[in-house]
Amino acid sequence: MSDALVEFLRRRGGAVHTRTARAAGFTPHAMVTAVRDGRIDRIRRSWLVHPECPPPRRAAATRGGRLTCVSAAAERGLWVPPADDIHIWVPPTASRLDPTHVKLHRAIGPVPLANIQPDEHIVNVLFHVASCLPPADALAVGESALRHRIVDAEVLARVVWRSPRAAEVARVAGALSDSGLESHFRALLTAAAIAMRQQVRIDGRRVDGLIGERLVVQLDGFAFHRTPADRRRDLEQDARLVLRWYTVLRFDYAHVLLDPEAVLDRIRIAMAQGLHLPPAPR
Repeated sequence: MSDALVEFLRRRGGAVHTRTARAAGFTPHAMVTAVRDGRIDRIRRSWLVHPECPPPRRAAATRGGRLTCVSAAAERGLWVPPADDIHIWVPPTASRLDPTHVKLHRAIGPVPLANIQPDEHIVNVLFHVASCLPPADALAVGESALRHRIVDAEVLARVVWRSPRAAEVARVAGALSDSGLESHFRALLTAAAIAMRQQVRIDGRRVDGLIGERLVVQLDGFAFHRTPADRRRDLEQDARLVLRWYTVLRFDYAHVLLDPEAVLDRIRIAMAQGLHLPPAPR
């Protein structure tokens, strides 16, 4: 029974509430024995933790909560901005807790979950992301969830969010962006009232964005632009586009996130020069 309990914890992500273990058929004696033998840990009297439990999950169990927001999103493999703190949901009635290196979330998400549930629902993850992050970052996380098919856009549209920010992210989020970088860029142009079509096919290949008829925008994220071969591929595509009377502006992660006004300035100057308009008849 002790071996089965250890394996049960491992398969459930490393941390379960004692009520969950009892519901699965494990007796209090089996839990006490496994803890006494050092095979599992008991935290806050009611949480059982596997020795190999990931530190963020252990931190959540220590505070009687569960991972949420960017911590839960990162655990699912979604795009998230850099974060130093662990984000943990705790019940609104939870007593004063140690906030060291932890961001505590107390709001109740749209999906009802028991306090002993160690895994946050993706809808609640996006709810907390929307309240915690800047809008562009929240949109990037939401679109990442759509691209990974963890959630469906039609489902998000019908959720009663009880949060204007979360509702707006759900409304705007789409599945066309190839990366969080593209989500940031789209939000940047939307705020500047610059219309752009995403993932337009030109010369048999897709471009990240097309402004007007001729101004192409390509975004170099970390995932697909790392090697010399990637760089040669990008240059060859740019050359094909230029030979077809397109103008290509290429920006990377640092441009968009760290110097967005310079990015907008270059695009506006290009539009002022008419580079987004069809070529004049010759």
